[in-house]
Amino acid sequence: QVQLMESGGGLAQAGASLRLFCTASERTFRRYTVAWFRQVPGNEREFVAAIAYNGGPKNYADSVKGRFAISRDDDNTVYLQMDSLKPEDTAVYYCALDRTVTRFRLSSITDTTEYAVWGQGTQVTVSS
Repeated sequence: QVQLMESGGGLAQAGASLRLFCTASERTFRRYTVAWFRQVPGNEREFVAAIAYNGGPKNYADSVKGRFAISRDDDNTVYLQMDSLKPEDTAVYYCALDRTVTRFRLSSITDTTEYAVWGQGTQVTVSS
């Protein structure tokens, strides 16, 4: 089974940028839509962004539109570029793999149950 690993988190000041990486263990990763979610202790996991298996369609949460950008390379990595960071972006960020190959379905893109594989998460802390 594909395994995912996030990296790139850390501490940043408000207004700064960070870039997160989601690296997969297998090349089959390229056939799946990948999403980023985030979670604050005590809250549910929240959708951030998703990119289709072919790198085309993308979707963003309203809270990050215009500030975050998701992309993927032709190998095994999906990126989340986070600019103009705000203290409310503080969370553990997870990448996740769609449970269905070659699918990008907007109606369920934010549903955590539609993702079969999750990374261990990377902490992002934004200070004011």
